[in-house]
Amino acid sequence: MGEALDRETIEGLVALLPHRYPFLLVDRVLEIQPDKRIVGLKNVTRNEPFFPGHFPGYPVMPGVLIIEAMIQVAGILATHSTKKGGRVSFFTGIDRARFRRQVFPGDQLRIEADVLRRGDRFWRFKVVAMVDEKLAAEADLQAIIGPKLL
Repeated sequence: MGEALDRETIEGLVALLPHRYPFLLVDRVLEIQPDKRIVGLKNVTRNEPFFPGHFPGYPVMPGVLIIEAMIQVAGILATHSTKKGGRVSFFTGIDRARFRRQVFPGDQLRIEADVLRRGDRFWRFKVVAMVDEKLAAEADLQAIIGPKLL
């Protein structure tokens, strides 16, 4: 089991990301085991800015944004684990991405990232996104830790 997460810890973890509205796609961190694993949530609401155009009359979360939410969760794990202040993670690669079900307003994405490999700056993750305990998407993702943005 990971570290106990209170509201302050959760807010601090999400603050590790450089993303802000409307591109912050992580609402909560449920579990974190530095250097090993993280579980995060994305609540998908009808108010998301992409739904009016994707698609009118049939709102579906774009697959590219599901992947983005997955890499943001994994990025929190990498940045938190390195314990080097002033650093952020940058997405560098994707392999074996598959989309297994559509994601709609009202769904909650449970995103689980496990570390496959890591170096000083390089990270590789196996990440899955689940809705109601059913696989929505999966991918192997890569990131590097770099200097914090201005």
